[in-house]
Amino acid sequence: MGILKDISTRAPEGMTKKEARAATKKMNKRISELQEIMMAEKKHSLLVVFQGMDSSGKDGATHGVFNECSPHGIHAVSYKKPTDEEFAHDFLWRIHKHAPQKGHISVFIRSHYEDVLIQRVHKWITEEHAIKRINAINAFEELLQFDNNTTVLKFYMHLSHERQGEKLQERLDEPDKNWKHNDGDWAEREHWDEYMRCYEDLFERCTIPWIIAPVDDRWYRDYFITKKILETMEGFNMLFPKLKTEKFLK
Repeated sequence: MGILKDISTRAPEGMTKKEARAATKKMNKRISELQEIMMAEKKHSLLVVFQGMDSSGKDGATHGVFNECSPHGIHAVSYKKPTDEEFAHDFLWRIHKHAPQKGHISVFIRSHYEDVLIQRVHKWITEEHAIKRINAINAFEELLQFDNNTTVLKFYMHLSHERQGEKLQERLDEPDKNWKHNDGDWAEREHWDEYMRCYEDLFERCTIPWIIAPVDDRWYRDYFITKKILETMEGFNMLFPKLKTEKFLK
């Protein structure tokens, strides 16, 4: 095992759930304020990628970060198994149309990286093919940056093997979570070590770096990711545009 084994999946010592949730709530509000300026200014766009193993909390993180935001300026996409039409195109065809326009935020719940990871783990494509896809992704993400002023934030949802087992079992044991259960999630769990190998190789090959987000403690997950996104948006130094006419000014 490589770098991931040396990075904790838990909240750091000294931080309490109460403190983290209070801070996250304030940051949620500030993100919503910045989102309004972003929509008005129309100079920046933000793509947030949540990628990780089953039950790592990608949906929960989306809500935990953006719950104060206007739905008019945010677009969340959950990528599933490609349809027949999508399979008939290149693997990025279904991705590009969901990239954010200027002034907007897009959230990918799973992403274009699925077509490298699962394909590679199950040997459905060759290693050479997988590396070419990673190179294509690098080019795609760089295109978004220089051609549309899109900032790309990629979060690897760092979940422990033990915690994943607990979360998957909850889907069997708790009636209000039964709908989340999928036999395939348990099957993919059997390939854990190979997924970790592929993720770590991916981290090395990507041009835009990944952010490793500890997610075993869901309250810390929301705090950690919200803080990173807020810091990024603050860095845009956005301003509301000034009125361009003096016709109605007194």
